[in-house]
Amino acid sequence: MDDVVKACQNHRLNLKNSPPFILDILPDTYTQLVYIFTQNHVILRDNYYIQIFLENMQQKCKQVLKLFKTNAIFEEQSQERRTLTKLSLIFSHMLFELKAEFPDGIFIGDKFRITKREAEDFWNNNFHNRTLVPWSEFVVAIEKSQPNSKLKLSALKNTVDLTGNDHVSNFEFDVFTRLFYPWKTLLRNWQLLTTAHPGYVAFLTYDEVKKKLEKLVDKPGSYVFRLSCTRPGQWAIGYVAPDGKIFQTIPQNKSLIQALHEGGKEGFYLYPNGNPKDIDLSTVIEVPPADRVKVTSEQYDLYCEMGTTFELCKICDDNDKNVKIEPCGHLLCTPCLTSWQDNSSSPLQRSRDPSYVNVPALAASQPAVTPADYVNSSVIRDSI
Repeated sequence: MDDVVKACQNHRLNLKNSPPFILDILPDTYTQLVYIFTQNHVILRDNYYIQIFLENMQQKCKQVLKLFKTNAIFEEQSQERRTLTKLSLIFSHMLFELKAEFPDGIFIGDKFRITKREAEDFWNNNFHNRTLVPWSEFVVAIEKSQPNSKLKLSALKNTVDLTGNDHVSNFEFDVFTRLFYPWKTLLRNWQLLTTAHPGYVAFLTYDEVKKKLEKLVDKPGSYVFRLSCTRPGQWAIGYVAPDGKIFQTIPQNKSLIQALHEGGKEGFYLYPNGNPKDIDLSTVIEVPPADRVKVTSEQYDLYCEMGTTFELCKICDDNDKNVKIEPCGHLLCTPCLTSWQDNSSSPLQRSRDPSYVNVPALAASQPAVTPADYVNSSVIRDSI
């Protein structure tokens, strides 16, 4: 790792300090590893995950150093530079995964929570409390769960195995299922949004998407989408606005399919990668059912004694609740959620990026609930 950092510090390389910035990622990874081994100096002896991680890190570092054997690496448009960017993305994924598997330097093990409940059930039923499994074992289980005769396994592996170690971790599976939910059409969604969609650009960064769209500024409505470099499990959509300006956005509270469909109707996402014909996603749009929360008689009596209602957010006492955080089940309103997300010390910021599911919110005009009534809520699955 030290040799890679020294090589990438060469002034001729002139790396831009924007994600994924390898000169930040590798020192951060080193610091995290030191912290882990400080907490448990014998962890390498019996922790399969850390064994595979270090082996993969060594292989990826060798791949980077090999790129510096020719002067082509110093040419910004060369294939060697493109490979360096891809490896930087992989290092970034590895660091995100390492921090997720070792929060506070302690191995999380079977306490790791997969965001989507059906995905968590699949992992637990097939792999129990294992942190990562060989790719060959994973693909047998996923094909059995979601039969698809036309599945391109090499393309699927490139999407799922973000760290390129021929294994699938529960972290990588969590990212994959958050990207392509809902569960029952997971692999169909993956095919529709990757191998079958001209707007999908794999392993591109913010700067590379901007350069790609600069060639299409005379065609407003052109767009591409990629995995977010900074928020695992979320998408980033780059598009040319009607005035010719280029924007990149991360969809919130909706799936990528829904975001692309709505953006197309609004005239923002019309030409995938500049192609004249867009893909019709209207037939695969699925609105998730409303999540219902039951109020017991005891809870109802308690709210009455407090002089309040179940619907009212107990953080601000101003707005109605319309968001539920899973798996803890806490309820709050959207403004309070936004405030928490903007606060670096909040539980949401200390945990992995939450996943959002849009469902009908509790209407402000509804009367106070009575025992056994139910209310709708938006859903966020996270650990706090």
